[in-house]
Amino acid sequence: MQKLRAHSLTVSLDGYMAGPSQSLDHPLGVGGERLHDWAFATRTFRKVHGMEGGDEGVDDEWASRGDVGIGATIMGRNMFGPIRGPWGDDEWRGWWGEDPPFHHPVFVLTHYAREPLAMEGGTTFHFVTDGIEAALQRAREAAGGLDVRLGGGAATIGGFLRAGLVDELHVAIVSILLGSGERLFEDASAGLADLYECVEHAGSATVMHALVIRRRGAEGGAA
Repeated sequence: MQKLRAHSLTVSLDGYMAGPSQSLDHPLGVGGERLHDWAFATRTFRKVHGMEGGDEGVDDEWASRGDVGIGATIMGRNMFGPIRGPWGDDEWRGWWGEDPPFHHPVFVLTHYAREPLAMEGGTTFHFVTDGIEAALQRAREAAGGLDVRLGGGAATIGGFLRAGLVDELHVAIVSILLGSGERLFEDASAGLADLYECVEHAGSATVMHALVIRRRGAEGGAA
């Protein structure tokens, strides 16, 4: 069964997926970069970004799951970049340079139309203005039978959770406090227990891999 999966969604102890005051200088909000220190250190992350070395073990095993069997990605506009409102001159091409690490079609949720943006390495950004279900339909078609990965930000993930569209969700909890920012489960927790259940968890010295939570009735083990 083709699934919608979210992986390596990292939150602070107080539940924030991004810190306050997100901007070009602070894409994950002030202090938010610390959330992902565990991922930056893994062999999987370093390989995806063209670097050598990296840690193996529990954290790397969980990080690597998110790349298996994925044929398309959906993300919110906040994840694509800091631009708000109309796209203007369309110079913004994402955070990842000319060869983004996706290498498959990516569907960006936005209120403002923009022509598809083809990048090196097989990544093309498609800008979807007619909602999450339309984005999911297009992503499933583009994935060619493989699964679709759901990226951030928190509001995007919350929208898919409220609609009961997420099949699997991997949350990593790190031992820092951000105090404010964007909560992963903001406005999405009502009824969440009726739709989802925790099926697996593991910990390392740096992070608690919480909880692959799976939509009740979804088949199979964690991807």
